[in-house]
Amino acid sequence: MPIRARHIAALIAAVLTGCSLSGCGTINSNLAAGVSDAIPVWAGGMPADAPPRPGTAKYEEYMREREKQRLMPAAERSGEAKPAPSAQDAIH
Repeated sequence: MPIRARHIAALIAAVLTGCSLSGCGTINSNLAAGVSDAIPVWAGGMPADAPPRPGTAKYEEYMREREKQRLMPAAERSGEAKPAPSAQDAIH
């Protein structure tokens, strides 16, 4: 079976399609982290009080502060919400 220009064109088209699809996968994984930070909260984006992403300097600082808070006695912790009184506590 002789090789014709039509076979070469089909092979090149298949290779270009495969490369394009694999390129889309790597680009999307890199862009997803940055683009998701730009989405507003009302459209399903990250809320303002969400912890920082792993791998950043702010994340390391956040984890150190969290560990420090965990090691403190409960009476000395600041910034934690106290549980709301229950209905039975209000009756007594």
